[in-house]
Amino acid sequence: MHPIRRRLLASSLAFAFPGAIAQSAGSNAEPLRLGLIEGLSGPFANAGEAVFRNLLWAVERINAGGGVRLPGGARPLALMRFDSKGATEEALSLLKSATDQRVSFVLQGNSSATAAALIDALDKHNDREPQRRALFLNYSAVDPALTNERCSFWHFRFDAHADMRLAALTDALRDDVDVQRLYLFGQDYSFGQQVARAARTMVVAKRPDITIVGDELHPLGRVKDFLPYAAKIKASGAQAVLTGNWGNDLTLLVRALREVGSAARLYTFYGNALGAPAAIGDAGVGRVLAVAEWHPNQGGEASDRFYADFKRRFPEPKDDYVHVRMHVLVEMLTRAIERAASAEAAAVARALEGATLDRGWLGGLHSAQMRAADHQLQQPLVVSVMERAGSPGVKHDLEGSGFGFRTLRRLEAVQAQQATTCQMTRPG
Repeated sequence: MHPIRRRLLASSLAFAFPGAIAQSAGSNAEPLRLGLIEGLSGPFANAGEAVFRNLLWAVERINAGGGVRLPGGARPLALMRFDSKGATEEALSLLKSATDQRVSFVLQGNSSATAAALIDALDKHNDREPQRRALFLNYSAVDPALTNERCSFWHFRFDAHADMRLAALTDALRDDVDVQRLYLFGQDYSFGQQVARAARTMVVAKRPDITIVGDELHPLGRVKDFLPYAAKIKASGAQAVLTGNWGNDLTLLVRALREVGSAARLYTFYGNALGAPAAIGDAGVGRVLAVAEWHPNQGGEASDRFYADFKRRFPEPKDDYVHVRMHVLVEMLTRAIERAASAEAAAVARALEGATLDRGWLGGLHSAQMRAADHQLQQPLVVSVMERAGSPGVKHDLEGSGFGFRTLRRLEAVQAQQATTCQMTRPG
């Protein structure tokens, strides 16, 4: 390996506490700092650590390829960890810590409420301190408001927002003629509230014959026993549950539904990760749906190679959580910095607007374009259904569970896109 590439690869190592930067002793290139502000402990620590693994591997691959090419020479990416413990106030405090440490790119996603607070705070920071501006790169905070009425020049979302995901799920529900009774269930914060509102509207429009027999929200990350909720769902006679739950709130829900013997189908945003397939078990075969931009059984040489590479990097079954969008984020950010010939936030933001994923190591795997009007990534969506590993279309299982997901329908980016109400204010 070329000495420069070796040094750049070494500089991508992870750090266990805020403010630390791991960099090889032989490298004198100043790193470009990416600050991950996420719940790395607390009720959603498993989700935060899974995000970190994906971002770490993406950073490693950029650095192994020579780093970020700038006029003054190649510079490595450095990924910094800031543990918000899942608390918005802590995340805001860490944002200040990150900007004080010259972090130019802030990454977060596990909580739309936290994302909204960070966007507001970063808007104020960038206005107050134009010499230390930073961008907010969002990989999974999917409240539609963040790229509509609350859009910001300094915020870019790399996940499909909730209404985009929900439209794909309810299209599948429209064709599921066996479902006549539906239960809406979710987390009681901005994202869960939006899913409940939009789901009711979409279901009524697409399946007016369906009876919504329950519409319930629960405290985010605070429920340890979902059995009372599961018993209520079963007693309602619901034939399907539609939920945006994620992390342990989803895993505990599906375990409770299994324990009470509910036969309801699950229409989920995130039912294909973080312990959910194993928790559901045989009862989920043919009955659990998920929606994402990619899944391991999508098929194709590039997809199989990408997943195999991830499994080599993180071979433990418990670490088997991979989503393309986090890798798209790092890839598109890198190329935008190179096009801007600068790591200055406003210059990079302008280079990201309208950018497409058309080259690099993800070029043959995924297609995407960052819409300039609202900074919402436009990309395909795939609705998949849970099956036993080894059945047709299910080459790979998830987390060693013996279960994987088969593609049910695929929407190209033009089919998944939705209009925006964003009225963006851009800096002069």
